Amino acid sequence: MPTAAQPAVKPDVAAEAALWVARLHGPSRSPQMERDCLAWQARSAEHRLAFERCTEVWQEVPGVTLGDAYAARKSANEVDADARARRGRRHWAVALSVGVIAVAAVAFQYWQGRGAYSTGVGEQQMVLLDDGTRMSLNTATRVRVRLGSSQRRVSVEAGEALFEVAKDARRPFVVQAAGSEVVALGTVFSVRLAPEGSAGHALAVTLIEGHVTVSPVEGGGAASARPESRLLLQPGERARLQETADGKLVAQPAVDRPHIDQVVAWTRGEAVFDGASLADAVAEMNRYSRAPIVLGSGLAAARLKISGQFRTGDNLAFANAVATLHGLTVRQQADRIELARGS
Repeated sequence: MPTAAQPAVKPDVAAEAALWVARLHGPSRSPQMERDCLAWQARSAEHRLAFERCTEVWQEVPGVTLGDAYAARKSANEVDADARARRGRRHWAVALSVGVIAVAAVAFQYWQGRGAYSTGVGEQQMVLLDDGTRMSLNTATRVRVRLGSSQRRVSVEAGEALFEVAKDARRPFVVQAAGSEVVALGTVFSVRLAPEGSAGHALAVTLIEGHVTVSPVEGGGAASARPESRLLLQPGERARLQETADGKLVAQPAVDRPHIDQVVAWTRGEAVFDGASLADAVAEMNRYSRAPIVLGSGLAAARLKISGQFRTGDNLAFANAVATLHGLTVRQQADRIELARGS
């Protein structure tokens, strides 16, 4: 049964949305067409959701292109110029119908079968869930989604995700990660799991808007990061939990108020540091690149601080900036970038 946060999308509305997406990606796009599309979306929440879903499918599903549509127009090249001028609009309409059928069919199959999402190193992805929730995935992230009738559940298995939760009082939104459970109704928060083998906190939950609770999950596993009791976060707060190898509960999570702009900088393709240690800054930059920065002898423990805004995925530019700041040397290898002292 559709809820207020999840209007039903009828097949004919989905087909119309697919038509708009196909037209906007075609050669006849114009300001008037864009205005007409916005007016169509403004007619109802169903129209807006259908257009958003079709746009997402167009961008994310491999093989969904206008290739079939353009192929249907190929015969137009065999007629003279005057005939093309007279019949171009009809040929394009026929071509679009082929593209719309392909998009709509794949769209419904895609929506029905989704549940597992992942990104590679340096990749990011925005997913619109069927309940209207927006889920942004950072680099090297794996999540699983199950939207049930009484509860919406997401399992973060690796990486980092930002959730903009659609309100639905009948179905709490629950994110499980590393033995902890984050519960929300309608709010914005991020969940980050530290990479395996890294030092420091294993799990960080940052609340941007609304309210969430962080609670332990029974049977969270031998290695987990879970609070001893239920914790209520206020907007702007971040809870960080250490991993325990023996499965014991963490007595008191560390709660602070970070710069939110810095926490979500990755959504803009940036990493922002404010007095971070060189080792921590390098570890953060390495999350986004398959050519990691390697610190030379003594640098990992050196008291060198990094501040500034850097483009994620561009480790060479970061290394050069750090070398200039601290008088270091950059050596670029085939599979890594080395930062060392001396010349």
